[in-house]
Amino acid sequence: MTNKKVSFIGLGVMGYPMAGYLAKAGHATRVFNRTTARAEKWAEAYQGSVELTPRDAAENCDMVFVCVGNDDDVRSVVYGETGVLASMKPDSVLVDHTTTSAELAMELACACREKGVHFIDAPVSGGQAGAENGALTVMCGGDADVFADVKTVIDAYSKQAVLMGENGQGQRCKMVNQICIAGILQGLSEGITLAQASGLDVEQMVNVLKHGAAGSWQMENRAITMAQDKFDFGFAIDWMRKDLGICLDEAKSKGLALPLTKAVDEKYAELQTQGLGRMDTSVLIKAR
Repeated sequence: MTNKKVSFIGLGVMGYPMAGYLAKAGHATRVFNRTTARAEKWAEAYQGSVELTPRDAAENCDMVFVCVGNDDDVRSVVYGETGVLASMKPDSVLVDHTTTSAELAMELACACREKGVHFIDAPVSGGQAGAENGALTVMCGGDADVFADVKTVIDAYSKQAVLMGENGQGQRCKMVNQICIAGILQGLSEGITLAQASGLDVEQMVNVLKHGAAGSWQMENRAITMAQDKFDFGFAIDWMRKDLGICLDEAKSKGLALPLTKAVDEKYAELQTQGLGRMDTSVLIKAR
């Protein structure tokens, strides 16, 4: 693998370690974060430089990685005089790890094409732990040759990176991922509630069930903490509601109904009104 000049835009709980893995892999890494102090902290921990605008970070880079909050956050760091597209060189690649709508992915692909730049939508799964352990799953959309080049770089923080099809298909695959998580958490919440009411030892139950057909990441990593009423960690329901909204909009555009997804989203909305928006998605067990 040839080392690249790269930049990473967005140093949240996911982006911070992801950018770190790029630097540790030997890529010349520039970073930008809205809170400069966090970028400076990153630069103290890793070999890399801090830039004050996305444009400065992206200048003369081979690949630019973005991992921010939502569609509008992506637009704010991509477009305009200080956005990455203002300085990206021809044949460089913009890789968006943010979970967004498929419409935004296709919009960005067009905007990049006009600038002679390539685009890959590449949402990730695995959460903060996956990012910190360099074990993310990356679902990508875009050109096969461009993806092949990008994969050699994102392998630094992923255990699996797969091209799902054209631009937008990475985001659509992530939608399915979030729908499945929502359904599993609903079933797990009901199962644990019954187990506790029946006097079962939840830890013992998990050790039995996780090796059978009911086993899942959520069961293995969240069932016991759910039973212990611990939720102050992990993937916040504020972000899950954003993601489920994207799923429901995509389904509506295709004339589909997602009744379970809609029901879980409504439960999360109620939990938000109770001030639980920053709690892990497993707090679904507290919904009634």
